[in-house]
Amino acid sequence: QLTLVESGGDLVQPGGSLRLDCAAFGPMKYVTIGWFRQAPGKDREIVSCITARGRITHQAESAKGRFTTYRDNDKKMAYLQMNNLKPEDTAVYYCAADGQGTECSGAMHYWGKGTAVTVSS
Repeated sequence: QLTLVESGGDLVQPGGSLRLDCAAFGPMKYVTIGWFRQAPGKDREIVSCITARGRITHQAESAKGRFTTYRDNDKKMAYLQMNNLKPEDTAVYYCAADGQGTECSGAMHYWGKGTAVTVSS
């Protein structure tokens, strides 16, 4: 059993930065972690995917060059560093997890409740 808790969401001005944290309660060392977001009125979309060993297997085009995904298995944490934020990044951000080797998708087994990011002046 794995529980995920996101934090770090906030109101930030365009161009600003935020780091989202995903804390895992339970065995995390061998799971794939995905970051997703859902903007108001839109479908959930994948932001990034990181394997158990820290390899990035997916990153949304909108995130490339601005977002960095990493994890610390010893601390049972995953992170999404977001720089140069834009209004279109406004969304609820979720982390999700599933077994090692799993592709990140909406079908991942474990989900956090999300943290809200608002980018506005």
